[in-house]
Amino acid sequence: MNTKHCGYAAIVGRPNVGKSTLLNHLLGHKLSITSRRPQTTRHNILGIKTEGEYQMLYVDTPGINDRQSRAMGRYLNRAALTAMRDVDLILFVVDRDIWTSADAAVAEQVRRARVPVVVVLNKVDRLAEPDVLLPRMAELSAWFPAAEYLPISALNGRNLERLETLVRKHMPVGAFCFPEDQYTDRSERFLVAEIVREKITRQLGAELPYSTTVEIEEFRDEERICHISVLILVERDGQKRIIIGDGGQRIKKIGEQARQDIQSLLGKQVMLRLWVKVKSGWSDDERALRSLGYRDGA
Repeated sequence: MNTKHCGYAAIVGRPNVGKSTLLNHLLGHKLSITSRRPQTTRHNILGIKTEGEYQMLYVDTPGINDRQSRAMGRYLNRAALTAMRDVDLILFVVDRDIWTSADAAVAEQVRRARVPVVVVLNKVDRLAEPDVLLPRMAELSAWFPAAEYLPISALNGRNLERLETLVRKHMPVGAFCFPEDQYTDRSERFLVAEIVREKITRQLGAELPYSTTVEIEEFRDEERICHISVLILVERDGQKRIIIGDGGQRIKKIGEQARQDIQSLLGKQVMLRLWVKVKSGWSDDERALRSLGYRDGA
């Protein structure tokens, strides 16, 4: 009788080191939204990969930042730190030859977790001089003398098979937690909201860093078509005008791009409606964040 293995691996790091890209490529399926803007990920996202007798439960986390003064930023940090509790392995993702105070802050939290660590040096395809990796790994060994180290390119898939081999080593014996064909525990409503937010972030991330969030007002799934109404919340009238754009062109483009991805997700035609509402100060209000679904551990 074959022995099953199942366990959790938290993917952690500072903002914009490629954690969500790594999760998507490990799964072979787009689950976490991505953009070039830091802290695109706002929730802990569980990705499930089942291969043979192994079920690996990857937790993609928001980027940990060492300077957080707003309620949204504090929530993101708490979500990431929560993910490091009770996991079997931490994948600490760093950006090739770049090390910042934020990396050091994450490293300290990872060290406190007292969990086996694989240090993942991402984006090595962008290195002009590969020789810099050895000094970088030597420096990191001062933080994690017992860790394993692996250079990868999440975007290009380089060394991901070796990474999965390392992950499997740390998966304990145990029954699978999810059906073998399931790839996340998140609902379709959640994934739809994330798709819309991704399109906004990719177009407007520099202009609206923390100032927008998305709520699903209606999700009516019929046999051949799904009717979805989405409310986009911003903090100021000027931000509302930015999202709508001249003559409504920008929100129309956001809707077109989102609808294509949502139809691929749901496998059916989608009627998508978007509108924008101003809710002043929501991103720096703990109570407002909870009402919008930003809860610790979520």
